[in-house]
Amino acid sequence: MSSSAQGHTADSADFDVFNGDADGLCALQQLRLAEPRKTVLVTGCKRDIALVERLPRVPGARVTVLDISLARNRAAVLDRLDCGMVFTYFDHHAAGEAFQHGGFSGHIDTAADVCTSVLVDRHIGGAHRRWAVVGAFGDNLTATAQRLGAALALDPEPLVRLQELGECLNYNAYGDTQADLFVPTAEVYRRMQAYADPLQFIDAEPVLRTIRKGYESDLAQARRILPHQPCAGGLVWLLPHAAWSRRVRGVFANTVVQQHPDLAHAVVAADGAGGHAVSVRAPRTRPRGAAELCMAFPGGGGRCGAAGIDHLPDAQLQDFVKAFGRAFGAAGHSGA
Repeated sequence: MSSSAQGHTADSADFDVFNGDADGLCALQQLRLAEPRKTVLVTGCKRDIALVERLPRVPGARVTVLDISLARNRAAVLDRLDCGMVFTYFDHHAAGEAFQHGGFSGHIDTAADVCTSVLVDRHIGGAHRRWAVVGAFGDNLTATAQRLGAALALDPEPLVRLQELGECLNYNAYGDTQADLFVPTAEVYRRMQAYADPLQFIDAEPVLRTIRKGYESDLAQARRILPHQPCAGGLVWLLPHAAWSRRVRGVFANTVVQQHPDLAHAVVAADGAGGHAVSVRAPRTRPRGAAELCMAFPGGGGRCGAAGIDHLPDAQLQDFVKAFGRAFGAAGHSGA
């Protein structure tokens, strides 16, 4: 199973619903090492958020959800609770308005230094903490990962290896469909299942090498793109319709804003469906304005320093470039 509950039968009463990124994978890995259970997997790309609606309605089924926004899945969760399904929910994203239901058990913490792998680590008493370290690194919570590593008395060399694994697992989940990924997310999890120690996974499985090679190739292609400068305070990078550009756009946005921290950046990748996916980064020296800009367009949202637009129609591309210039031009660049 990959992005849907394929393989379900009348006897399949347990489901694991999880984000296919490093945090979702490592959260599930910890949980099932501690609490083994035969389940149907429901997962997808990192950007696949509305996964609960893909579940069949099976009264009495047990559902574990990891690293998927409750706010985005609320209606589907409530619908399946009403039919008698039972949910255990681990997540660190904004959950929306609270609710109570006898069939729902939530482990939700939105603190900035917490990810879903940390929540599962708490739940199982640190029984498989090395995987929590991998998940935290993959979710860009470096300080949290290092703190967990210190609790395990990990030396610098294995900690570096766990960091690379987390970052590569996270990168592998980027793309618009499973076809864009180097290794389908459900397949990554199946390969992980046999390893209580992620360092043994690194040594025994070719997954890390495959993803690392692909990541380096993607980033090299992106770096050959010349930027368009629509204003004094920002650059727009136009990427072609290709699997590599769909994978790399978010990472490339983070890379260029680190290289040019005084500038805003918009990485715009053609999506092959009459539009573009957009990743915006405000200047690191003034991390504001990204969400406001993106929310002016349908499907846009995010945080003040980093935001995006799911699908920007071709006809609105120039409107976006002009709005980007206004947001981060002379006035925005000066901080006025």
